[in-house]
Amino acid sequence: MRINCPLQFLNDAWHEMWRKAAPACGGCDSARPRSRWQRMHRRSSGVRLHGRRYCGADCLRQALLQALSESGPAAERAAIASHRVPLGLLLLSRQQLSAEQLRCALEAQRNAGRGKIGEWLQHLGFATELDVTAALARQWRCPLLREAANLFADHCPAIPLPLLESFQMIPVELVESNRSLLVAFSRAVDHTALYAIERMLGYHTEPCLVTASAMRQGLLALAGIRVSDDVVFERVEDSECARIIASYAAKLAACEIRLARCGKHLWARFERDKAYPLNIVFTAHEHSGQRISGSPFRFSG
Repeated sequence: MRINCPLQFLNDAWHEMWRKAAPACGGCDSARPRSRWQRMHRRSSGVRLHGRRYCGADCLRQALLQALSESGPAAERAAIASHRVPLGLLLLSRQQLSAEQLRCALEAQRNAGRGKIGEWLQHLGFATELDVTAALARQWRCPLLREAANLFADHCPAIPLPLLESFQMIPVELVESNRSLLVAFSRAVDHTALYAIERMLGYHTEPCLVTASAMRQGLLALAGIRVSDDVVFERVEDSECARIIASYAAKLAACEIRLARCGKHLWARFERDKAYPLNIVFTAHEHSGQRISGSPFRFSG
């Protein structure tokens, strides 16, 4: 039977009042739902993890541990897909390189067993840094930022420096009207890093390419002016990682936690009501056997 309008309004208002006064916990209320009075008793200690509220440290720690253990299989840094034209052939097709020069560079790379073909072309004097970067931009089908004197903008959102340095990327332009962020790379465009930025900061990202020398100067300048309380941990097991995040959430009185994986890093961001957000980066060294590296988190609602 349909409730008439005045009663329906009161019924909706009543349920909304209880939803705010006694919010459910994504941990203990999922296993055994508590009464509204029980939930109301512990409402002050809640923190949200990607939109789901957890009433205390124990529930939060279990949710974090489950998220870490159930995250997808390890994802390698985004590599050049097989359908992309190799960088050497791009330069060759534009007559910026001869076949003999390309063969010479490939042989030097093979004999040394290290380095990228673009680095060897520059080392041997067959191509300039700008030539190689422009070819990379065509390879990734994204714009080349030629004017890179002031590579970063002061108003761009703060991304942890260890991530910027690891991926050789830097935010260069923010458009608040459509919440889009232009992110520059000097090597391959890494889409796991872009997805992590979108997930953590809520901006739509667009990649571009800059030269390696401009990137080095930009990162050095940014490190010199940024005052940050960001924290970095190394070689942390999942259980210890969950404990550290839950402990920081309680210490900071965080209202929300966000997590994202990118490459060998796990990025945790703590939102606070009356203070700037704090970032923690967990980094696993290569061949360390840790499970930090993986695919971006996906939480069910």
